[in-house]
Amino acid sequence: MNMTNAPLPTNFIQNIINEDLKANKNGGRVHTRFPPEPNGYLHIGHAKAICLNFGLALANGGLCNLRFDDTNPSKEEVEYVESIQSDVKWLGFDWDDRMFYASDYFDKLYEYTVELIKAGQAYVCDLSAQEIRQYRGTLTEPGQDSPYRNRSVDENLDLFKRMRAGEFSDGARVLRAKIDMASPNINMRDPVLYRILRATHHRTGDKWCIYPMYDYAHPLSDAIENITHSVCTLEFADHRPLYDWALDQVNYSLEADGRPQQIEFARLNLTFTVMSKRKLRELVEHGYVSGWDDPRMPTISGLRRRGYTPEAIRDFCDRIGVAKRDSIVDIALLEHCIREDLNLKGPRVMAVLQPLRVIIDNYPEDQVEWMDAENNPENTEMGSRKVPFSREIYIEQEDFMEEPPNKKFFRLAPGREIRLKSAYIIKCERVVKDEQTGAILELHCSYDPESHSGGATSGRKIKGTSHWVSAAHALKAEVRIYDHLFVSENPDDEGDGLDYKAKLNPNSLQVLTACLVEPSLAGATPGSRYQFMRQGYFCVDPIDTSENLLVFNRVVSLRDTWAKIQKGNEPST
Repeated sequence: MNMTNAPLPTNFIQNIINEDLKANKNGGRVHTRFPPEPNGYLHIGHAKAICLNFGLALANGGLCNLRFDDTNPSKEEVEYVESIQSDVKWLGFDWDDRMFYASDYFDKLYEYTVELIKAGQAYVCDLSAQEIRQYRGTLTEPGQDSPYRNRSVDENLDLFKRMRAGEFSDGARVLRAKIDMASPNINMRDPVLYRILRATHHRTGDKWCIYPMYDYAHPLSDAIENITHSVCTLEFADHRPLYDWALDQVNYSLEADGRPQQIEFARLNLTFTVMSKRKLRELVEHGYVSGWDDPRMPTISGLRRRGYTPEAIRDFCDRIGVAKRDSIVDIALLEHCIREDLNLKGPRVMAVLQPLRVIIDNYPEDQVEWMDAENNPENTEMGSRKVPFSREIYIEQEDFMEEPPNKKFFRLAPGREIRLKSAYIIKCERVVKDEQTGAILELHCSYDPESHSGGATSGRKIKGTSHWVSAAHALKAEVRIYDHLFVSENPDDEGDGLDYKAKLNPNSLQVLTACLVEPSLAGATPGSRYQFMRQGYFCVDPIDTSENLLVFNRVVSLRDTWAKIQKGNEPST
């Protein structure tokens, strides 16, 4: 993605960078990083962080690293590493040769930690995890010193080396920073720096049985990589003193060109969505969704499979901006962004999702006409295509009503007319029903031969227009209609006493298996996107589509609630 001439973003982080550049801080460099933990697939919140970190670097002539913070092998997998790389590139960003892992630095981190112990700033503690929590105190009461806090340097060095050698069981001992058990910030009350964890690492195998904690490895990894601006979300604001402490204590061992600065911004929260990787993993592992790439998921892979474009997601991230306070963004804005993008890109085609047979009695039985149909009225450069018209066609069931409730029903009814898109005007003459159930089986209609383009009655005013497909030429398709995954705008809110899973939408997926689409869609490329007239925007499913079956996912409906909201907020003139 070429963004070398990208305009400077307007946000408080850019303002900080502007001041740093004026002061020639870090030698005038801007170097950011996107540091995901490979314990799950990325979601739309990560897309915001990706756009921000890579965008700040590109806008300021700097660099951005991709670094995997792989310090917890019990939850990390190569599958996640590969999916993250794919997602970042799909969004349009590239790290060039700057892909790193925290595990690249395990040897260095161990050496720094030995120096930390020698300086009397860390000790081996034998308290259990539960005892550490008890000793830590509360928000209103100070913590208590561990009975092992005053071990000698020599004893701590010996125990730490034996921890590495695998002499102790998991959880038997930890290495803790010696800071201040009375600190008002609980994160500074002798936090754990290393724990014993026997788990095969996806890169280092079984070389290590002790692993650094994220809060310790992260600032040191930033410093090793010469990061200047370490941008993270607001929940890490209380961790910033520990970030700075780690840099202060081991800086003498680092050959860093400058010092990274942690800056926090508000994470993305989206209505009708959960953003916790733990919760998303639970949805996948317990079968509430079909996988990480389920089109109902807020994961980047799920959005991609559903049919979202990287341009729409980048536009969304740009529109929501960068704030200092958490808030919830209406998902209607995300849907608005994809509509705007596909409005110009998406070819218009005709697809009948719930078919109703129509026989045009006065149309020649063996005749087929190829009608001109424009591909996109919003983009004339996309040209036109030919669609076949014949005596027998299908329209939507909802486009016919035997007894219309009022005069505002402008679709087909007995004795009424409609115009078929890019074709003729037809009139319903007779309705054929199932004798047993009363269900409507087919309609018999007549057509006006002069009502097509150029005909004597082509300019005749008809209020209703319907899409259609020729029965003899239509292709069978499966169409999946998606709704919000949750019925609650804020499924994370437990004020109602309900677990987030209790708020799952039982109607979030509707599968239509008897759909018919126009023949121009034969051989449609998986991942290609279209507007089904009057139905919404759809994407050819890249996983389940085959030579024998076309499968379409609805990306989004045509109803743009966000645009209506914004229009309603416009000042009157």
